[in-house]
Amino acid sequence: MPDSPPLRTGGRILVDQLRIQGCDRIFTVPGESFLAVLDALHDTPEIDRVVCRQEGGVSYMAEADGKLTGRPGVAFVTRGPGATNATPGVHVAFQDSTPMILFVGDLDRRDKDREGFQEIDFPVFFGPIAKWAARIDDAARIPEYVARAWRVATAGRPGPVVLALPEDMLRDEVAVPDRPPVPPVAESPDPSAVAALIELMKDAAAPVAIVGGADWGPAAAHHFANFAARNGIPVAAAFRRQDAVPNSCRVYAGNTGYGPNPKLTARIKAADLLLVVGARLGESTTDGYTLVTPDHPGQTLVHVHPDPNELGRVYHADLPICADMGEFAQMLDTWMDPDLVRFGAGEEAHAEWLEWSEPQAREGVAMDLGVAMRALREQLPADTIVCNGAGNFSGWVHRYWRYAGCPSQLAPTSGSMGYGLPAAVAAALRFRDRQVLCVAGDGDFLMNGQELATAAQYGADLLVIVVDNGSYGTIRMHQERDYPERLSATDLTNPDFAALGRAYGAWAETVERTEAFAPAFTRAQERRGIRLLHVKTDVEVISNQTTISALRAKARG
Repeated sequence: MPDSPPLRTGGRILVDQLRIQGCDRIFTVPGESFLAVLDALHDTPEIDRVVCRQEGGVSYMAEADGKLTGRPGVAFVTRGPGATNATPGVHVAFQDSTPMILFVGDLDRRDKDREGFQEIDFPVFFGPIAKWAARIDDAARIPEYVARAWRVATAGRPGPVVLALPEDMLRDEVAVPDRPPVPPVAESPDPSAVAALIELMKDAAAPVAIVGGADWGPAAAHHFANFAARNGIPVAAAFRRQDAVPNSCRVYAGNTGYGPNPKLTARIKAADLLLVVGARLGESTTDGYTLVTPDHPGQTLVHVHPDPNELGRVYHADLPICADMGEFAQMLDTWMDPDLVRFGAGEEAHAEWLEWSEPQAREGVAMDLGVAMRALREQLPADTIVCNGAGNFSGWVHRYWRYAGCPSQLAPTSGSMGYGLPAAVAAALRFRDRQVLCVAGDGDFLMNGQELATAAQYGADLLVIVVDNGSYGTIRMHQERDYPERLSATDLTNPDFAALGRAYGAWAETVERTEAFAPAFTRAQERRGIRLLHVKTDVEVISNQTTISALRAKARG
């Protein structure tokens, strides 16, 4: 007879399940509601604990770790304000299709529905922004719940799971067997569907691919780039998925989303065959569902996605294909058809992108971010992991950086401010042998700048560039477009970011002129640890494409 399992606390059982499923790191702000978990972690050296300074940083770091590894990023926060502070990272994981599990310490079971201390109904609260949200009331069922959470977070369209953990349940002692590791589930592509795609390509005159998104990884990036280059198909990256294929690929055409190359926009609108692989074709990627419309008259849409629920959800797909991204791209890469004629548009689209992504010096601008980005691009390693949150500053990164391949971009498709620095800390801890670059706006940085303390505590090596124009720039741009010269609630009075960085132990300098940037960057690269450049820019240069004066002139007609 098999030995009966030993008595263990719920906290011990939970940590054992995480270890069995392959979790090697958790992100947390500790809370008294899950002390039994913290105690179990004390005796589990296989799982690192990254202690953050605010739960928003916890959830962003866990989400970024999930993006980088393809495994669920794991976070622990306490109830009430701890959980509500963590919602931004859960929402990013939901919209970015990132595997993540958030554990929330909860009040004792006997006190449920009394509006006890910091009580929230977490399954109801997180339900709309999670793939699954539940509460574990029985310690004997922890292995079942954790195994299911791992499966839900990774299968189909990946996403976040939230599990509430009553404090008294974690202290219960029960005898229960462990669940084995949950193997990945992959939907193999249907060869007949791929054959149908090849036939559509034979009839097409101007195909374009839009790639990147759910379940995308290095295998998909490698094989799809091979297939597209061999057949001359222009490849556009979905919004903030610019590492979906190496940008050096001879048919890479740039990114969709906000501020794309107008020539790429025209090319996609003129395409007769759209091959969309991994992308949901969300609002950002399609510029408000206008670049590609849900019914796309005059265009044939092949939509490939790992989750059948996404196929036909918004867009009419002429050929829907449910498949694992890596397996689908590999099948395409190895599919040979002598009757398939190579297209010439791929190299043409790539040349257009190369021209678009080459910064030109702007006259009369004291601090030119385009020139600064070129200096970074020329001197940093090709596999640098580039992290940013949301704001107009990111437009310079998206336009001028050239991503080497997957994974090298951490940027929220949900447009969440405050993401870049926590993501950079997670990346620096996960890949200590790679350069990590965080580019943050002034408003963006101050939403999670406290995580510099986390970076310092764990010896992270990263370069932070804070772009300071004294404004919530994106809102100011929209304000000048719709209500020119009527400023309201967009000006910022900022601290000395270099001094703030030094207070956290960083090496830091302030840069106010273009010619001073490259030398300051060189000095930063001569050091290790946290390095911060406070780059002051003029709000007049409101984006990489326009100025406030130009917006006002256009509004006046």
